[in-house]
Amino acid sequence: MTDGTDQRRILYAEFTATPGKEAEVAELVRGLSALVRQEPGNLVFAASQKRNNSAEFFVYEEYQDAEAFAAHASAEYGARFNAKLADLVVGGGSELTFLAAL
Repeated sequence: MTDGTDQRRILYAEFTATPGKEAEVAELVRGLSALVRQEPGNLVFAASQKRNNSAEFFVYEEYQDAEAFAAHASAEYGARFNAKLADLVVGGGSELTFLAAL
């Protein structure tokens, strides 16, 4: 558990490209990464593909606080990204896991 002083919003997203869509998903993620890293409250946006399975993607994210995360979540380019991603990944989107700093 956290002591309540750390206000960061920390999470990771995982998603798997449908067969043959790995390169397209990677390019889409690269474009989003460049935009998110410019957000005032973004601290970390680290996107990766698994070495042993290029269809699997992992994105680690940290935001300064709830307000910064809310701004990120409501960004129009994020909505465009998610709409495009839905047609390219298994299950139609990413799975988010929220974390608490220790």
